[in-house]
Amino acid sequence: MKVFEELWKIYTTQNPQVQQIYDLFTAEGEKVVNDHIAFRTFDDPRIDINVLSRPFIEAGYVEKGNYIFEEKKLVARHFEIEGNPEAPRVFISQLETAKFSPFLQSTVKSWIDNIPEEDTKADDLIFKGNPWNKPSFEVYNRLREESEYAAWVYVFGFCANHFTVSVNYLKKFPEIAQVNAFLKSKGFLINDSGGEVKGTPAELLEQSSTKAGIIEVEFVEGKFTIPSTYYEFAKRYPDENGLLYGGFIAKSADKIFESTNYYKHN
Repeated sequence: MKVFEELWKIYTTQNPQVQQIYDLFTAEGEKVVNDHIAFRTFDDPRIDINVLSRPFIEAGYVEKGNYIFEEKKLVARHFEIEGNPEAPRVFISQLETAKFSPFLQSTVKSWIDNIPEEDTKADDLIFKGNPWNKPSFEVYNRLREESEYAAWVYVFGFCANHFTVSVNYLKKFPEIAQVNAFLKSKGFLINDSGGEVKGTPAELLEQSSTKAGIIEVEFVEGKFTIPSTYYEFAKRYPDENGLLYGGFIAKSADKIFESTNYYKHN
């Protein structure tokens, strides 16, 4: 689908590490198949999951799973094209803003109010990033105190938060731990929150991810470097019917979300 090609272009611009990793795998003769992409948003009906999923549903995707992240105050859904295992899944989450402080709620509302109505009604919102407001570094840090997720969306807006390499298609690196070791040997940082490998074969899904790449962002107060997007890796296992598990594990995804948590990279 052309939509994924366009999202990939934007994604690799925001995190050049991703293209480097992709090229490392292809140089090893690997076929890099995308397991899923993910988006983040807020629960305002102008930009919620229903809005961001629209272009995918129009392309034949159907909703396949619902997820709750109580600690991070998030809900999510994932979408698939049935009968096409190589079509990337789409995972969209949204922050439950009413569960946060008046400051966070008013900041988010003001941010959304600045989005032109024609953008929220168009199917290309997923490509828009955050062209409406130059973010404030002070506000970014205040949001981080409550929600790293909210702070990330405040800065980056609408784009693919991550793409995911399907480890099931890799030949030289058939295990998640092998992927992690390979990437660490090349100098990449792995998200170790909850362990480097999230999930187990018994849960039918194992995942890992890099830490988000550090990029320079233009804030109102000047330029600062912050984490942007990350690359994920997923290995799926067959269920009792012999079919690869297609869903997600909330407790694992909870730790994957932390790939974009703020850190300083020397």
